[in-house]
Amino acid sequence: MNRLLVLTFSLATIPFITDAQSFYAIRRDRSLIFSAGTGTSSYFGELKDKGKVIGPNPRVNLNFGLQYFFTNRIAVRTEVGWFQLAGNDASSVNKGRNLSFTSNCYEINAVGMVNLFPNGTRFYQRAPYNIYAFAGVGYLHMNPKAEYDGKKYALQPLRTENVKYSREQFVIPFGLGARIKVTPFFNVAVEGGWRVTFTDYIDDVSTRYPDRSTWDPNSIRYKLTDRRSEIGLEDWPAGHKRGNPSKNDSYYLLTVKVEYYLPNNFIFGNNNSRKLYNQKRKSWSKRGRRR
Repeated sequence: MNRLLVLTFSLATIPFITDAQSFYAIRRDRSLIFSAGTGTSSYFGELKDKGKVIGPNPRVNLNFGLQYFFTNRIAVRTEVGWFQLAGNDASSVNKGRNLSFTSNCYEINAVGMVNLFPNGTRFYQRAPYNIYAFAGVGYLHMNPKAEYDGKKYALQPLRTENVKYSREQFVIPFGLGARIKVTPFFNVAVEGGWRVTFTDYIDDVSTRYPDRSTWDPNSIRYKLTDRRSEIGLEDWPAGHKRGNPSKNDSYYLLTVKVEYYLPNNFIFGNNNSRKLYNQKRKSWSKRGRRR
C-alpha cells in the first residue's frame, strides 16, 4: 500500500517538477542583457586647458547596448551611442586664438568585458555588486562645426588648414565600471570610458595657419580659419602655429546605465517558454501545498 501511494504521488508530481525545472532553466539562460544610459561627454584637444580633468564644458551622451555572458566572468557588449563634444578658446589659455567648435557624434563599438566577481549558477544569483573592466574597438562619426553670425558651419568641407581629413574614424574604447543589483532582473551601473582616437581633427585644429592670400576675404572659409579679428587682434601670418599635431584628440564618456536581463525567448520567440511564465497552477497543486 505504501509503495502504491509513493508511486501515485510520484506520477502526480512529475508535471509540476518538469514545469519548475523549465521555469528555472529560462532564468538560468538569461545571459543577454539590454542596457540604456545617459551621462556626460568631455573632449580633450587643442581647445581645452591641459590642467582640466573634464570639460571645458561637458555635454550630454546617450547610448543603447546588448551584452552577452560567455562565462560567469567574461562578456561581450556592443553599443550604439550619440553624444556631443565642444571646445572654446574663451575658456582656455589660448583666448587670443578665438577658435571654437561643437560636434554631434555617433559611435558604434564592440568591447570585451571582465568582471571581478563571478555570476552565480543562475543569473539572479549574481553578486549584489560588481566591478568590471572593458576594452575593444569602435567607429566614430564626427562633424565639427563653428558658429558665425548666428549660423553654424561644418568645418571639415572648408579645409581651414588646407588639410583633407575624414569625419569617420576608428577609436579604441576602454575603461572601468561598477554595477549594483537592484532587482533579480535589473542592475544600475556607473561607467567611465576613454576613447583613444587616430585623428587630431575632432576640433578642426591641428597644425598651422595656411596661406590665405588667394582666398576670398568675404568667404566663410577665410573668416573661420583665423578669427582673431573678431576680438580686435591682427590675423596671424601663414605658417604660424594653430594647433599641436604631436598629440591626437580624445574624449571621455561618463555614463549611468540601467541593465535588464532579457528572457531567452527574446530573439527566437519560443512560445512554449512564454506559456511557462503565464501558466497557472492547477487546483490540486494548490490544495497539496496547503496540506
